[in-house]
Amino acid sequence: MWVAGCVWSIAPAGLAAAGEIESRFIRNVRQLTHEGERNGEQYFSPDGKLLAFMGEREPGNPFFQIYIMDMASGQCHRVSTGKGKTTCPFFRPGTDRLVFASTHLDPQAEAKQRGEYERRASGLRKRSPWDYDEHYDLFACRQDGSELTRLTDAAGYDAESAYSPDGRLIVFCSLRDAYPAEKLTPQEREELDKDPSYFGELYIMNADGSEQRRLTDWPGYDGGPFFSPDGQRIVWRHFEPGGRLADIYTMRIDGSDRRRLTDFGCMSWAPFYHPSGAYVVFNSNKHGYGNFELFIVDADGRHEPVRVTDTDGFDGLAVFTPDGRKLCWTSTRGADAKSQIWLADWDHEAARTGLKEAPVRSGVEGPAE
Repeated sequence: MWVAGCVWSIAPAGLAAAGEIESRFIRNVRQLTHEGERNGEQYFSPDGKLLAFMGEREPGNPFFQIYIMDMASGQCHRVSTGKGKTTCPFFRPGTDRLVFASTHLDPQAEAKQRGEYERRASGLRKRSPWDYDEHYDLFACRQDGSELTRLTDAAGYDAESAYSPDGRLIVFCSLRDAYPAEKLTPQEREELDKDPSYFGELYIMNADGSEQRRLTDWPGYDGGPFFSPDGQRIVWRHFEPGGRLADIYTMRIDGSDRRRLTDFGCMSWAPFYHPSGAYVVFNSNKHGYGNFELFIVDADGRHEPVRVTDTDGFDGLAVFTPDGRKLCWTSTRGADAKSQIWLADWDHEAARTGLKEAPVRSGVEGPAE
């Protein structure tokens, strides 16, 4: 996940109208999902006709499962098994398949479901808003859920995956280098117990799961990667050790030429390219710890990011439709303050103008190679 926990743990103050900043870039804002306790982290099929997302929508399992929505009819169906935890669906271009992470093979999956219901009933808070379950692995299947195929089987969390535009490669986050835990130093063991995400690194592999290789290697949590529209670069977010600071970076698909796009001094994460390749949308709590807003930044980080939303609560995990004309994101802006999926018309020309008018950034170096 990309720090997914932030959205599920924030309790905003109900419905709010779009402000002057927001109306500059988005119009005709409407809510797409209503059913279930929570829905979010959504991605379009390459033709824009389907939307894959995570949701807690059925009784018996308090964890996310993967669903697909038909954008024409609004009808949804579950793709994942219904057992265990899932996260991060993404369609494979040129096929009727998608990839996601799941723990359904965990022998304790159903026991963990019962345990989560018991925890909720007790009122106890989670130690961490997101669970880096070591049983998460990547799976691919057809859009009806059939032909489920396991792609990774390394010890530790494998998730946060995305296909390249040609469908030949998958980039993902893995905590595999923390396992077996017995190999870690005492200091590293303490870090694993306190914050497993510290060991999150980016990997790339072929779409069939072969030739898995590591791309990043520096302290902190690297995750939430996506390919650029031309398939030449990867955008992702890097959390500094401690998890309080995060910024957006890009690199070539071989891990070289790292570039830092943001330096707000807060949490900036969940980046995603506009189909034009000209800029990236992301979310940040620059204006308050619990108030995540959407921003855009040009793809080379030349100008300061520009704010897109100005509604209290959480606005994040944004993606564009394949034609670049609409923006879809996860928000708690509804009257019930639940996490749901929203859609709006996107003004690409206003975005380009806003970025062109933004101040030029001073050079910022990325982490050492």
